[in-house]
Amino acid sequence: MSESVTIHRCAWCGTEPLYVAYHDEEWGVPEYDPRALWEKLVLDGFQAGLAWITILRKRDSLRAAFDGFDPVKVAAYGDADRARLLADPGVIRSRAKIDSAIRGAKIFLEMQQNGEDFSAWLWSFVDGRPLQGARPTLADVPAQTPESVAMAKALKARGFNFCGPVIVYAFMQATGMVNDHVATCLRHDPVRAMGDV
Repeated sequence: MSESVTIHRCAWCGTEPLYVAYHDEEWGVPEYDPRALWEKLVLDGFQAGLAWITILRKRDSLRAAFDGFDPVKVAAYGDADRARLLADPGVIRSRAKIDSAIRGAKIFLEMQQNGEDFSAWLWSFVDGRPLQGARPTLADVPAQTPESVAMAKALKARGFNFCGPVIVYAFMQATGMVNDHVATCLRHDPVRAMGDV
């Protein structure tokens, strides 16, 4: 008779296959690519007021509609592009969020043109290394931290929108700036090891 093995994951991902795959393969993995970080920041902005699963289900459509989140292309969007996006059922049809994405692309490019590395700037809020949590349960995971408050304030000062401290903390968790897989989660130790290199 074989013993059954219990697999522990963070409770927030439930059993929805798309959510489980996101949890197991992406969430908490340290991301250093500037363009990928900007895309994730935009997606987290689109999530404001919605469930993350809604964004995951629309992510491929959002990527297609926003030219693969190429900042150069998005920064050049004009009225015709706004109208196209507002008419596209595959995206989050919020004028404010669409405008925020376009503005964010312009800010990203301005930083780049000024010799600033978007990734290094964001990672500076955690001193360039993932913060390692070892929280026993989901209830122990905060909604925001001093680091997310500081990053949100700095992003807003740059002109970014939809980047309050709660959204920014979700962004930090997702991009591996903090390892918030609970201590018993099967991904906690592997993600921790990624931050130790």
